[in-house]
Amino acid sequence: MKKTLMDKVGRSKYSQLFGDRDFYRHVLMVVLPMIIQNTLSNVVSLLDNVMVGQVGTLPMSAVAIDNQLLFVFYLCIWGSIAGAGIYGAQFFGSGNLEGVRSTLRYKFIVGAAVTAVAMTVFALFGDTLAGYYIAAGTSDEIRSATIGYAHSYMAVMLAGLPPFLVTQCYAGTLRESGRTALPMKAGIAAMLTNFVFNSLLIFGLCGFPKLGVTGAAIATVISRFVELFIVVFFAHRDRKNYGFLEGLYRNFRMPAGLAWQMTSKSFPLLANEFLWAVGQAVLLQCYSGRGIATVAALNICSTVSQLFCEIYLSLGNASQILVGQELGANRLEEAKRTAYRMETLTVLCCFASGALLALCGPFIPMIYNTEDAIRVMATRFIMVFVCCMPIFGFAATAYFILRSGGKAMVTFLFDSCFSWAVSVPAAWLLTHETGLPILTIYLCVNVLDLIKCIIGFALLRRGVWVRNLVS
Repeated sequence: MKKTLMDKVGRSKYSQLFGDRDFYRHVLMVVLPMIIQNTLSNVVSLLDNVMVGQVGTLPMSAVAIDNQLLFVFYLCIWGSIAGAGIYGAQFFGSGNLEGVRSTLRYKFIVGAAVTAVAMTVFALFGDTLAGYYIAAGTSDEIRSATIGYAHSYMAVMLAGLPPFLVTQCYAGTLRESGRTALPMKAGIAAMLTNFVFNSLLIFGLCGFPKLGVTGAAIATVISRFVELFIVVFFAHRDRKNYGFLEGLYRNFRMPAGLAWQMTSKSFPLLANEFLWAVGQAVLLQCYSGRGIATVAALNICSTVSQLFCEIYLSLGNASQILVGQELGANRLEEAKRTAYRMETLTVLCCFASGALLALCGPFIPMIYNTEDAIRVMATRFIMVFVCCMPIFGFAATAYFILRSGGKAMVTFLFDSCFSWAVSVPAAWLLTHETGLPILTIYLCVNVLDLIKCIIGFALLRRGVWVRNLVS
């Protein structure tokens, strides 16, 4: 009898951490299109990066600096619409389509304000911000050339910010309803467009002008508009699957109470994404004090590793959707079980994808047209990233699960406050006050994310996030 009781306890713990076949089939349906879209997007980013790298190390470094600045904007958009997304998933789970429409309208309004601010800042201060990433002691010639490339790239990229916003608003709402295939297809079309026009405009093939980094930016902007057209056109055309889009533009009114609730969730998330992204930009600025070669090597590392970390980021996004739908349907115990299962799945996938990255990592930097020392440094950065992937994966999924229950302030403290209180000071002290090699500094800063894992695990266990927001 004692053995039977122990078996039941063991099975209970197993079911908490691992789901059945139907559970993983459901997860696969939600997460696979996101993984495919994001992975292919990163493949094109890699090819884009390599193509620009063929022009030279300085153009590649300039584009890397601009993309780090644009990354702040991208995360601000995701943060500004994330609060509404929490409600969108729960409204869909409860069958309230008018609520879903209200969340999408809210995303447009808030996202437009963020985009206007970003375009103004980049237009007025883009060159100044890029200059902060060039190490002291760099020759005036190299500094001037790098800022010139960065200016040319950013001037064109600004035109792609509005279509990016609208696409993210639509794609986020479609994903919150569990419909992830259309954003995936649009993303694939955009990636192919980007790749074709990169080839034509960077190198001047088939009679097109040879524009270098400007050509890379034009190709990206064209792909943004292609993606926007496909998502909007086909979503509104399919009323059966996307009924919540019917009547979307009849008016932009929404219940004042709901608007306030979404604002109360969105503002901490927007602040979190902004501060976290700025923190990442400051980290790169700290590392850049060790020379322009470090910026180039980290650019290669981040572009390559992004291919593989999309798996755990997509699983994190899927966690928010699946757990949010369970919470909206008032299945609170099932939401807890889903959360634990998604954490387990994410960590296991990180070990698998990390092993694959470790095999591929030493070879990908070889395709860049840059110095051997930069290739070697990039490979070592990639190996450090591999070792830390399970840490990043667990922390990311914990963040999304906490967010699914509307715990915006908790995630703010968990994410961006951690970056500014721990990661950024550590990077600054180690780069400015010690003579440690840059690789050792990079390892130390990333391993500190273990603290986030411990905090995230404690918050998940306490169940502070288990809340139905739309009942």
